[in-house]
Parts: sequence; C-alpha cells; structure tokens
Amino acid sequence: MDLGLRGRKALITGASRGIGRACAEILAEEGCDVVLVSRTAADLDAARAKITAHHNVALRCFPLDLSDSKSVDTLAAECRDTEILINNAGAIPRGTIAEIGEVRWREAWDLKVLGYINMTRRFYALMAQRKNGVIINIIGTAGENVQSNYITGSAGNASLMAFTRAMGGAAPRDGLRVVGVNPGPVETDRMTTRLRREAQAQFGDPERWRELTKGMAFGRAATSYEIAWMAAFLASNKSAYTTGTIVTVDGGGTSRSRSVNTR
Repeated sequence: MDLGLRGRKALITGASRGIGRACAEILAEEGCDVVLVSRTAADLDAARAKITAHHNVALRCFPLDLSDSKSVDTLAAECRDTEILINNAGAIPRGTIAEIGEVRWREAWDLKVLGYINMTRRFYALMAQRKNGVIINIIGTAGENVQSNYITGSAGNASLMAFTRAMGGAAPRDGLRVVGVNPGPVETDRMTTRLRREAQAQFGDPERWRELTKGMAFGRAATSYEIAWMAAFLASNKSAYTTGTIVTVDGGGTSRSRSVNTR
C-alpha cells in the first residue's frame, strides 16, 4: 500500500535504535525526508548510513539530549517544517518504588514524560500555524497493565496516555491529529539484554533467552518494524480521522490480562 507520505517531513526521537530507528527506516521507505534525534552521535551515523544506502531521501541527524529543554528549542528552530513528529526517546528503569529513588525517577521522566510533553508543546504550535501535522507518541502497555515492579514506567506511561488523549481530542480544531501507540514486548536491544540476564540466572546460559519468549503471543515478541508500520499508517491520510486514541500493539496481551482479571 502506498501511504501517500512521499515528500513529507518527519522527525523521530530515539531514532538511532529499536522502534525509533525502524520508524525512520519505514518512513524513508515511504518517501519521507527524515530527521533523526538521539543522544549518541555514533549510533545516529550508523542509522544514517543504512537509510541513505537504501533510500533517496533527505536526512539530517541531531545528537541531542531531550531531557534538556534547550535541545527541544534547537529542534524547533531547525526543523520548523516538520509535518510528522514521532516521540519515542526514553528508557525507564524497572523497579519498585523502594528501588527507584527520586533522582533516577526524575531523570527517567525528564527524558520520556516531559520530553514528549515539551516536544509536543513546541511542534504542535508550529503545526497549528499551518493547520497541518500529526504527532505520534510511542508509549507502552505498562500504562494499561500497571506493574508495581515497573512503577516509574507504569505511572509515566499512564500520564502520557492521558496527555495524548487530551491533546488529540482538541487537535481537530487546529487541523491536527495526536495519537499514541502502546507496544507490548518488542525485540529490541534493551529487551534482549534483559532476557539474556534472566536466561543466565534461570538456565546458566544467556543464549537460551528466546525460551523466555515462548509464553508471549505467537511465541515471540513483536519486531520493531511491526510497531513502525502502525506508526506510519497513523501518520498517513489513510488514517485521517484517527486522533485522541491509543492503538495497542501487543499480540492481545492486554485483552488477555483483562479477561483473566474480570470476574
């Protein structure tokens, strides 16, 4: 399917790896000019090399830390013509409230929660001037299936879900759309690193980590590209009436959890 995105200007945060990089690759495949943002210049260079080797699109990279609002100011000044914003930067640590102290909690929320909010604030205003634009927040199912051993992430994701719905509900009056995607387990470097540790602890062999995915839907985690294709569809005019909602992509995990807990 041609999503009609050719020539659109897209900006993706957390774009050097995982879901963000997959989003950049898919949007480039669809003909978008892309801006990649991440904290690590070397990772951005690797992503740039792969994308430009396969797709004839304009590509810019910004090695910036979005927990610093000055970085958001830089992007807003340099990328005023952004039509598609995908907020994806941020990694929130697992742990209970006793295990995650105030400093670490604030660091995690400064990047993901406040980072998404600050990026939305600046780019929504720019898009509203043109009456054209889509903002997609990649959030996570921990905001739906809250977990006490991932308390920082569950609370942060739930906040971003409410933020996305509130912004998306009001966006049509400005000719815009704001939507969210809640991925379940996704086979990223972060996930495989965690599962390798767990496999070492359980089996004494980190290479057996795939055995830990057998209980997931379809016996595996999602790929980053399965999330990225959903984001691309939501960014396109094929989904022009979709705003203020969260699309869950988790192999039915949230629905199974609710059915088990309903009496």
